[in-house]
Amino acid sequence: MTRLLHVSASPRGAASESLAIARTFVDAFAATHPDAEIDEFDLWDGTLPEFGPPAAAAKMAVFAGETPSGEGAAAWAAARATFERLDAADRYLFSVPMWNAGVPYILKQFVDVVSQPGMLFGFDPERGYTGLLQGKRAVVVYTSAVYGPGRSPAFGSDFQAPYLRDWLAWAGVEDVEEIAFRPNLVTADARAGREAAHARARDLGKTF
Repeated sequence: MTRLLHVSASPRGAASESLAIARTFVDAFAATHPDAEIDEFDLWDGTLPEFGPPAAAAKMAVFAGETPSGEGAAAWAAARATFERLDAADRYLFSVPMWNAGVPYILKQFVDVVSQPGMLFGFDPERGYTGLLQGKRAVVVYTSAVYGPGRSPAFGSDFQAPYLRDWLAWAGVEDVEEIAFRPNLVTADARAGREAAHARARDLGKTF
């Protein structure tokens, strides 16, 4: 069965542009894939585990060929459960607003939790990393209210899309489509760009 995991990084609910575009995609996907399972993962719902000292110690133990113990074992189990939710899907939708030229910290937390040896990646001392999410597909919705291509540096920089593109490629996800809505909300009418983003979301949802 096809399973779509929607990873939402916006805390703004009905006011979120990225979530609105994602909903358009999900509605189109559900209409054309009636047998698919759709898992909505709101990263702000309180279920995303921390990746603090016990988890970091557990990761280093695994790298050393050891088994995590104590608090580290519990932290490692929580990270594995989160990764398994990611790995259970064969298609991904990420809705990602720009925060301070990058991604929301909660999305970085998600990346740090699931990016574990033997789960998301393998490592060889001679060949380096190998992404283990082979055969997966992804759509990413990027939004920003001030930054946009072609605008002067005074309107910001983009460390949002390059970061997530690199992480997906590193994880082994090579089939990635993007939807960008980047109006300058201070000086421009956003309506045309919003309509174009929703139209692309609708078209991708039907064919994804």
